[in-house]
Amino acid sequence: MRVTFLGTGGAVPTTERGPSALLLERDGERLLFDCGEGTQRQMMRFGTGFTISHLFVTHLHGDHVLGIPGLVQTLDFNGREDPLAIHGPPGSKPHLRELLEAGGYRPGFPITINEIRPGTVALDAADYEVRTFETAHRNTSSAGYALTEADRRGRFDRERAEELGVPVGPKFGRLHDGEAVELDDGTVVRPEQVVGDARPGRRFVYTGDTRPVDAAVAAAENADLLVHDATFDDEWAERARRTGHATGREAAEIATRAGARRLGLVHASSRYAGDASPIERDAAGAAGEGVEVFLPDDGHTVEVPYPDEE
Repeated sequence: MRVTFLGTGGAVPTTERGPSALLLERDGERLLFDCGEGTQRQMMRFGTGFTISHLFVTHLHGDHVLGIPGLVQTLDFNGREDPLAIHGPPGSKPHLRELLEAGGYRPGFPITINEIRPGTVALDAADYEVRTFETAHRNTSSAGYALTEADRRGRFDRERAEELGVPVGPKFGRLHDGEAVELDDGTVVRPEQVVGDARPGRRFVYTGDTRPVDAAVAAAENADLLVHDATFDDEWAERARRTGHATGREAAEIATRAGARRLGLVHASSRYAGDASPIERDAAGAAGEGVEVFLPDDGHTVEVPYPDEE
């Protein structure tokens, strides 16, 4: 799993930070979270490719959606035929449709728009799901997204299998797949004898713009990577409250309560153009033991390992 931060700035872009957009690549599939102005150029600049299958929109403020028309038209010009699914919070569907059809444009490939109520599943895939959770931003319907992978099979103990007389070959695979096998002498070897406990998958959580909320703590429980709104430092905490945002310290407190392993701080206000370190410093000071805090620049890429491979 690889996460590329395409846009890490706030409502007003700067020369260093573009509006909100994040791309997650997992086993060759690409998911885009938010699509601020210029996202298509950021995707070219940072080499992520355009082959996204789903776009998850946290809310309808311009710095999170104004890149949609340009991106969709670029996909169309490049001959895209595969469908695209766009997911947004309640009430977003007509507005997203207007964006897609700006200037009378009609996409030449299938696009579906889904309104997803917080607390429900936006995407139910074979080995992972993306579930929404309630967030609290100003004057808008909003939601965050949590991608959780299914548990993986336990590790196969080859040495133990051979001790039990299982011949090297197809029976190894059948045991690992959860099927008992019978040996030539009639002995039955069961999977639990040679396969360890199931291993957890990874969890990625993206809040979009929000005040600190308990729903984010629940969604980010033991998350491998939490990406949280951190628009201001402590000096501007009152403004964060008035505008429906969080500070770096508040984001760190959410991550600590959730037991998240890493915390990415995004949506830095333009007042920090050139130096957003105060946000990161406040967050690092408030983060509990075991929480790694970082404030990415545009183009920053992180790998998200499995919990048992760190």
